[in-house]
Amino acid sequence: MKRISGLYAITPDTDDTAALLEKVEAALSGGARLLQYRNKTASAALRLTQGRALLALCWKFQAPLIINDHLDLALALDAPGLHVGGEDGSASEARRQLGPDKILGVSCYGKLDNAHHAVEAGATYVAFGGFYPSQVKPGNARNPVSLLSEAKRTLKVPVVAIGGITVVNAPALIDAGADSIAVISALFTEPDIRGAARNFSKLFRRRP
Repeated sequence: MKRISGLYAITPDTDDTAALLEKVEAALSGGARLLQYRNKTASAALRLTQGRALLALCWKFQAPLIINDHLDLALALDAPGLHVGGEDGSASEARRQLGPDKILGVSCYGKLDNAHHAVEAGATYVAFGGFYPSQVKPGNARNPVSLLSEAKRTLKVPVVAIGGITVVNAPALIDAGADSIAVISALFTEPDIRGAARNFSKLFRRRP
């Protein structure tokens, strides 16, 4: 199974599949290690079309494609993984249907108890957030960076940080223990997506 580490790119909502693929290819070529396909506005048919195209692109870069929320899509694509939120169904049921070898990520927001339950249910990694003001979810609660340090002390799975992350504030999250940082806006709204991905990826080289 691919290690959960480094820059974790999350796709922006768009119906323009060609533009999406161009942006994702730039992020992957810049060093993104994982890709999450997240599209809250697409139809089921468009999600399937985009998912297939992204899966082929991710195989090219040997980066796992993780489907956000839609277990049915992950199964239809035989995608490497699935990410579920707090209202997206049971993590244990997702694990049962995915089988033992697929990646399963679970959003735990700011609650360590959620993370422990997620691991018991079969989560491969847990995600905490938000930490900073976010363009995607402006109303999200803010969590202390120390949450990541506490999670690393008590959990035996990789920890992902998400929520308003930029190249300026990411180092504090990485230093606190985040194995991976999940980014949407500060990556895909940049005029030079490849360069932005490269700058995020460099932050992980600071670790011993």
